[in-house]
Amino acid sequence: MPAADDLCRFVDASPSPFHAVATAAAALDAAGWSRTDERDAWPASGGRGYVVRGGSLVAWDDTAATGPADPFRIVGAHTDSPNLRLKQHHDRRFEGTDVLALEPYGGPLLTTWLDRDLGIAGRVVLRDGSERLVHVDEPVLRVPNLAIHLDRDAAGAPDRQRHLDAVWSQRGTPFLAWLGERQGFAAEDVLGHELMTTDVVPSGRVGADGWLVAAPRLDNQATCFAGLAAFLASATSGSGPVPGRRSVLVLFDHEEVGSSSERGAASDLLLTVLERIVLAAGGARDDLHRAVAGSICASGDMAHATHPNHAERHEPLHHVVLGGGPVLKVNQNLRYATDAVGAAVFARACESVGVPLQRYVHRADLPCGSTIGPISAARTGITTVDFGAPQLAMHSARETMAAADVEHYVKALTAFFELAD
Repeated sequence: MPAADDLCRFVDASPSPFHAVATAAAALDAAGWSRTDERDAWPASGGRGYVVRGGSLVAWDDTAATGPADPFRIVGAHTDSPNLRLKQHHDRRFEGTDVLALEPYGGPLLTTWLDRDLGIAGRVVLRDGSERLVHVDEPVLRVPNLAIHLDRDAAGAPDRQRHLDAVWSQRGTPFLAWLGERQGFAAEDVLGHELMTTDVVPSGRVGADGWLVAAPRLDNQATCFAGLAAFLASATSGSGPVPGRRSVLVLFDHEEVGSSSERGAASDLLLTVLERIVLAAGGARDDLHRAVAGSICASGDMAHATHPNHAERHEPLHHVVLGGGPVLKVNQNLRYATDAVGAAVFARACESVGVPLQRYVHRADLPCGSTIGPISAARTGITTVDFGAPQLAMHSARETMAAADVEHYVKALTAFFELAD
């Protein structure tokens, strides 16, 4: 299953949202896409390009467009994952040990980050305004558990403020100074940083015959990978893009903390790019509204497979199987954006290529998570369907999915791009 192996390589190359965007951008560059700086004039219509805003990316292909009001076929995902991130003031020393102050980002399963080999990744911004991606793929940090002899009650999750700092050195060296020595910058030149811990164990195939993928950040880099693969495949296949339609891939940052940022799904990023594409084609504001009205977005985020040890936590009529294909997500209270129209389009796409489709409903007596779908749909007015690939241990430092579902995922999203209206 080469797609599963390719996913492992994508995840290992993408330890932060900024790296995920860089990995996607490199693939787009290699396939002939051109990067556009948002501050520059928009390129002429009829091309393939992308923009990057921090940990977010929007790519488009309008080579098959026939007019400014042609609709968009969009696949969306998010680049961020729950983890532990460095506080602004993070250095402290305790009993001769250098300790790094961390705080949770999003909703990680905190116990899975304890006693684990951790590296560091993210970006720093230097005094001259330059931005550097950093990645130390070595077991530098460790957040130690408390021995059972000192916690007979074994109360469970650690305190988010007091129990998540990492031991890392005995040098007495500030962490940024140590990092700068490794990454080629001076600590005093760092005026801003967004740095996060990463699991340094490589992604890989596990289980009998390697039927499972075990990796960090499957939520939601598995969708980033599948969306990118489908976007490129649909653009370069023998039939090419569907005439009279534009294809778009959008990878948003900050989904795990609500999407309310300049580059999250609640921002103007996607709608601004769509408008500039329409204007570059000679259209006006009304053409944008016409294009939006005919568009559809497939919002991808990973889905819960039914846990073999906790089946009672799942809706009994909607069990989801590992390896059973993509999962259509429906929630009557709009935690997912799927309506009947979007569901039918996605179901037809899967059916057209023989990919099995599962359907997910959350237990009515448990709070349901959400994703970029409802936020982006409300922001743009575009018909949106929420879906995912089944996995176990969502928000763990290391998650699990079926290798076969990576193939299913790419195939289904490729069909979604190529499906005739």
